[in-house]
Amino acid sequence: MAQVKKEKPAGKNWLWVLPLVFLLIFGSSALMRLFSPATIDTSEGLALLRGDTVQRVVVNEGTQQVNLNLEKSYTSPARIEGEKATERGKNVSFTYTRAQAEGIINLINAKTPKGGYDSIYPTPTLLGSILNAVLPVIILVGGFYFLYSFLLKKSGGIGGLGGFAKSKAKEFNLENPSVTFADVAGEDEAIEELEEIRDFLTNPTKYTELGARIPRGVLLYGPPGTGKTLLARAVAGEARVPFFSISGSEFVEMYAGVGASRVRDLFVRAKAAEPAIIFVDEIDAVGGSRGYAVGGGGEEREQTLNQMLVEMDGFDERTSVIVIAATNRPDILDPALLRPGRFDRQVAVEAPDLKGREAILKVHARGKPMLPEVDLYAIAKRTPGFTGADLANVLNEAALLTAREDADVIDIRAIDEAIDRVIAGPQKRTRVMNDHDKLVTAYHEGGHALCAAALNYTDPVTKVTILPRGRALGYTMVMPTEDRYSKTRNQILDNLVYAMGGRVAEELIFRDPSTGASNDIQNATAEARKMVTDYGFSDKVGNVKLGGGQSDGLTGMRHGQQEAPMSGQTAGTVDEEVRKLLDNATREAWEILSRNREVLDRLALRLLEKETLLEEELAEIFHNVTKQPERPVWNYLAEAAVADARFGDPIVGQEEPPNQQVEQDVH
Repeated sequence: MAQVKKEKPAGKNWLWVLPLVFLLIFGSSALMRLFSPATIDTSEGLALLRGDTVQRVVVNEGTQQVNLNLEKSYTSPARIEGEKATERGKNVSFTYTRAQAEGIINLINAKTPKGGYDSIYPTPTLLGSILNAVLPVIILVGGFYFLYSFLLKKSGGIGGLGGFAKSKAKEFNLENPSVTFADVAGEDEAIEELEEIRDFLTNPTKYTELGARIPRGVLLYGPPGTGKTLLARAVAGEARVPFFSISGSEFVEMYAGVGASRVRDLFVRAKAAEPAIIFVDEIDAVGGSRGYAVGGGGEEREQTLNQMLVEMDGFDERTSVIVIAATNRPDILDPALLRPGRFDRQVAVEAPDLKGREAILKVHARGKPMLPEVDLYAIAKRTPGFTGADLANVLNEAALLTAREDADVIDIRAIDEAIDRVIAGPQKRTRVMNDHDKLVTAYHEGGHALCAAALNYTDPVTKVTILPRGRALGYTMVMPTEDRYSKTRNQILDNLVYAMGGRVAEELIFRDPSTGASNDIQNATAEARKMVTDYGFSDKVGNVKLGGGQSDGLTGMRHGQQEAPMSGQTAGTVDEEVRKLLDNATREAWEILSRNREVLDRLALRLLEKETLLEEELAEIFHNVTKQPERPVWNYLAEAAVADARFGDPIVGQEEPPNQQVEQDVH
């Protein structure tokens, strides 16, 4: 294993001396006041000199002060009525003016104290004069210096005047690593790519002897919660090298030049501790494309990025420092950051597949008592698209729900509720709907479920409920039986029909639809627009890419793929095609629900009775559903263009019962 060089200790900070100096000065002053003679009025001092209790007198002509040593303790008399006398002790002092000096000396000579008296006149030395003149200035300047450094430290520096510009990276020296590749599941391809990095850090000569150059940087990109930070820490844990972790936003401050200085300091620290790993989380905060800066803040970010580019490009060929960065937005990163020689390797960390989800569940199930009938494979099948963080949250929520009920073992019921919480939010138990709203929600969700059951390319319906969760009054859950990485045109068209099923059911039954379908319409419109502008599923528009990349909310500029120019005529055609797709989906939903009206009524009644229906009960209700015929493979959109825009009665001769009769039958 490679030897880990210890980081050189930083220079000693001498600012701690200033508080000590202040403490000594004020402490000595307090001690001098504690042991010095008590001060009395001049009249009291003259009265004591005229009495017989004075043993010794010391006259300081420089400070015009007389110190008296008494035979017994002296008590100052009360000055005003009601005031208590003050105990002064055996050593007291008083001051006098120059006009009183001769009279005081004559009084002392006349009384001749038993111990005699001394008259002193201290002559200031050159050193004393210099200290008296310079020391206050030194103390004042030092106080301001200490205060300034303290404020810089509180603002983000590490200490001292230059600490503000130092890197805020946290260093983890993993002699006993807490995270290894054994703790990472569901990302086998990413682990395989990072194994090479770990091998280089532990055995660099294996590669240098072959003339190979290890990647300078590794970019981990993927959706949030997929384990990018965990993978970076696992590499450091496996290699057992110093691990410097920092967020991209910690480089940039309001002061110009601080970000670039922190980048330099971070790389200096890492090179001093090599072999080492620098991990920059959310690098898009500082590594976004240059040229979109607005104001000084954006310019400071670009300076920070430029310094990072220089540092990564300036690595020695044999330097064992590797930069690992993570981002959710690789499309907005500057191209110079992604070129070979900087982030040579880009590793996708995607949401896990079925096998990966089961492995992740096994990792997070450690230490959690579960009933034997809890099948992690079945849970993995029910959670397609979940990331590692989502799966960890599911099991954690299940444990919390079990503890809330004072149970000792996690059962499948707690896990089911946890999955629903992650998908749709907690159940609104306090939200009470009236009978009409319940009826509308039952038919709305029944319309979704019935359309999904009657179509040929939708996923199976696994759950329907009218219990409010999050912002929804109810929801229908469809789950794919296998992982999918692309969609066909028929699958997307079926999804549009499924989305419009709730709105059509409300209009078919009540003739007065509600606003509950607003989210369905929004999602369906977005999907239909993608079909026209991104997927090439429109005969009129053709196979032309018209959709753009994600836009920067600050400048309005689009990063990544540029927005294709679109004329006004083309935009009108796009809107027309989107409208046509949604109209066709609505027409198909109307046909399905009209043809299977009895099934819809039965499903709504069962929902009102039980509130939640699972897959087995739904299969029983849908066993005699009339399936929608297959769409023709020829020019479907052109054929649909001639369809009736207003739906009418798709099935001739079928008559819907009046709305009042439906509600009466249901109640």
